[in-house]
Amino acid sequence: MSRRRVRLCVGVLSAGLLLAGCSGDGGGGGDGAAKPTESKPAGSPQATASGDTRSGPPPSPTPSAGATSLDFAPDPDRAPKTRAEGVRLARTIAAAPSDWGPGYVRRSPYESDPASWPVLAPDCVWQREPLPPTVLASLTRNSELPAKDGKGPIHVTAIVTVHRAVKDADWEMAETLEEALRCPDQQLRQNERISGLHSTGAHFGLMGNFTSEDTLAEGGEYYSDELGGPQYYYWIQSRLAQITVAVVGRGAEGRSEEDVNSALRQGAVQMLTRVETELEAAE
Repeated sequence: MSRRRVRLCVGVLSAGLLLAGCSGDGGGGGDGAAKPTESKPAGSPQATASGDTRSGPPPSPTPSAGATSLDFAPDPDRAPKTRAEGVRLARTIAAAPSDWGPGYVRRSPYESDPASWPVLAPDCVWQREPLPPTVLASLTRNSELPAKDGKGPIHVTAIVTVHRAVKDADWEMAETLEEALRCPDQQLRQNERISGLHSTGAHFGLMGNFTSEDTLAEGGEYYSDELGGPQYYYWIQSRLAQITVAVVGRGAEGRSEEDVNSALRQGAVQMLTRVETELEAAE
């Protein structure tokens, strides 16, 4: 399984680059993590991919490009069923500083309360609210590559949300796509905002997604009192079974887009691999 994930790792970010728009932050709520406002009941129509279709660099060739199905079979007996199990799983999966690359350290606030999650209010301002009944845990971790040699810091965020059921995770993915349409300009914290957002998504096998059952990307411009702006903003979220994982990167003066993308690539691969390790059925 670990060898397969290494083989697929290129696809994680390549898929995001193919999906329109760069990516974002992890959203607001005081910790940089963005999540949908609610979960819809089963049977409601899912959202369609939206936003512009500008693409970044083409994906690198990968042996998985001819795959017709995801090589991942979760074991129902290993799925979390309680809040405590959800919190343990989220903490196991969420990327720590070392997962992003050399030199990354914790950024304050480092870890959110897993009993709450960020919600985009009607006025397009992010705030934290208690988890809905359909979510067992939602954890955000913030890390950074500190400023050095005249280059600004790179801020990265990992978000893991553990749902009670796959259908609930599906709705999180669908609603997240809709948020950029509803609020192309969003207030993250008092001194941080993003604007001109676009989002689009792809199920397995579409638009370079060969690493998850569903993936989406969101991009726009990031502004803050600390980093100025506009800065590079890239955000990718993927779903495996009832788990969603997201990586978020924000650039700074002196940092290239590839500097940010390299960190996101590593963080995404680490978390998707851990989801499989924790949930996959024994062969």
